This record gives sequence, C-alpha cells and structure tokens, in this order.
Amino acid sequence: MNPFYQRAHFLTAAARVEQCPADEGREVAFAGRSNAGKSSAINALCHQNALARTSKTPGRTQQLIFFELGEARRLVDLPGYGYAKVPDAVKRDWQQHMAAYLEQRRSLGGLVVVMDIRHPLAEFDRQMLHWGGRADLPMLVLLTKADKLKTGAARATQHAVERAVSDMVGRVEVMLFSALKRQGVESVQRLLDAWLDVGAEIEPADPSETRTSD
Repeated sequence: MNPFYQRAHFLTAAARVEQCPADEGREVAFAGRSNAGKSSAINALCHQNALARTSKTPGRTQQLIFFELGEARRLVDLPGYGYAKVPDAVKRDWQQHMAAYLEQRRSLGGLVVVMDIRHPLAEFDRQMLHWGGRADLPMLVLLTKADKLKTGAARATQHAVERAVSDMVGRVEVMLFSALKRQGVESVQRLLDAWLDVGAEIEPADPSETRTSD
C-alpha cells in the first residue's frame, strides 16, 4: 500500500476551467467513458472505497472533480459523455472546456485515459488522446476490468491497443488494470509518482508560462 495516495481527499468541483484551483503544483487527470471503470480505478489507486463516486445516471456528472494529495499535488476526475443522452450543444460546450483544460493547464503532468478492455478506443477515447497529444502530455491508456478476460486475450488486446496508439500523436503507455484483483495498482502508482514529481520540491508556478498548442 502506498500511503501517499491513501491521503487523497475531495478538494473541490469545477464546472468550468476558470473555476479550477490555482494552476500551481502538479496534477494528473483521469478521463473515461461512462461504465469504463474510472471511479473504481481511482478508488483502487488511492486505497479507498468511495473517494470517486459513480453517478447512477451515466454522463450526469459534468464537473471536474479535484482530489488533493498534499504537497501541492492533485488527481482530477474529468467528466465524460460516453453513453449520456445530452443535447449536442452541451457536448460541444464540454468539448471546448476539456480541450482548454488539457491544453492550457500548466500544472497538468499527465493524462490517464481509462477504457474497458472489452471496448477500447471508442470515439471518446480517441478524442481525449488527440487532445492530450496536442498538449504534449505523457499519457497512459488504462485497460480496466482485465479480470473479465483470460490472460492471453487480455495481453492480445493490450498489444493491439499499443499498435493502434503508436500511430497517434504523443507519448502513450498501455497497461492492464483490475480494481477487483488490484492488478496494475503498483505499476500505475509508480508512473503517477513520476508525473507528479513525488518526493521533489515543487517550485511556484511562473504566471508568464502558459501551455500552448499549434
């Protein structure tokens, strides 16, 4: 058990980018379609049962949820509209704000795109990877519910996804994960340690520096 992630607790929720906490320190964002297992993955990584909560109505949560780890470090649960029946105008507004967050947030150290291993690389997943690539973010594709497949099938899916993302812009790793079996928890935590600079001193953000995209 990594005690650093166990200290995670709710910090704030933001409906718009300008409502986010001060853009300083380091944070890692988690994105995933409804029913991909994002909340379960965050809970497993933080050794908690109800830190990230799943809405009973898929796609209903339309806010960025910030969890504080301490030492100027955060995890961010991004909203998704995988199966949500929402108006196109709402989706366009969401796309605008998600793109702005990923491309402009200076403290963002990495993006985790959570996918059900049985249904990877849907349109939503590819959109998030595209935005992450444009923002030059290191990315992790987390193939959840790996326990639902036999070992050989899970590895084959992992390799197929690795081949698919190799053609995309950006630095992308692919890992198998099971919240139920706790498969991959330590490997993901080690990657988060690097992205969050765990153990290093965090310098105050320079307001003159901004993340830009082409």
